[in-house]
Amino acid sequence: MSALESASRPAGDEDDLIPLSALQHYLFCPRQCALIHVERAWAENRFTAEGRVMHERTDRLHAESRRGVRTLTALPIRSSRLGVHGVADAVEIHAASGSDRPFPVDYKRGRPKEHRADEVQLCAQAMALEEMFGVQVPEGALFYGETRRRFPVAFDDPLRALTVRIAQEVRATIESGATPAPSYERRKCEACSLLDLCRPKVLSRRRDVASWLRASLEDEPPCEDT
Repeated sequence: MSALESASRPAGDEDDLIPLSALQHYLFCPRQCALIHVERAWAENRFTAEGRVMHERTDRLHAESRRGVRTLTALPIRSSRLGVHGVADAVEIHAASGSDRPFPVDYKRGRPKEHRADEVQLCAQAMALEEMFGVQVPEGALFYGETRRRFPVAFDDPLRALTVRIAQEVRATIESGATPAPSYERRKCEACSLLDLCRPKVLSRRRDVASWLRASLEDEPPCEDT
C-alpha cells in the first residue's frame, strides 16, 4: 500500500461524506469553510451570482457526444477513500489505448488563482472518478469564465497528497464544530460573499483590544491591601 493510500480514510457511510466543495472553500479560507459547512451560513454577492449563472449550462444531468468525445454534465460523484461527495460540472470520456478514460472539467467564474484551491477540488473529482470507473485519471482541466480558456491540470503525486491532506483537515474542522478566528486579507475578504457575516475587520479589532487590555493589566503594579 502506498503512502497516499495509507493516508486515505476507509470507506464510510454515505452520511459521513463531506461536500467536495468544502475542500475549495477551506483552501481559500478555513473560516469561510466553517461558516458554510459548520454554521450553515450563506450569502450571495455579484461573484457568486455570476458563478451560479455560469453553471446553469452544467447543472443538469445530461450526456452528449461530439467529435468522438462523450460528455456527461452534473454527474454525481463520490470517493469513499477521501470521504467526499459532490457533483462534477462535466466529465468527458476520452478513448485511450482501447479503453475509455474520464477527463473532468470544472467551470470557474474568474481567472486562474495564486492558491491551489481549484486544482485540489478538481483532483478530488479525479480521485472519485478513479474509484467509480476503476481506471487512472491522469489529467483534467479548469475552464475560467474571464479568460474563456481551459487550463490543463496534471494530477501528479504532490497534488494528490495535498488533496488527501486537505480532505483530512476539512473533516477535522467540520467534526470539531469550531469556527476559526477571522484574519482580514483585503483581496480575499472584499471578494467573499460572507464578508458581512464574517466581519473580519471588526472581530480582528476586538481581539486586538483584548490583547491590549491583557497586556496593560500585566504591566500595572499590584493593588495594596486596604
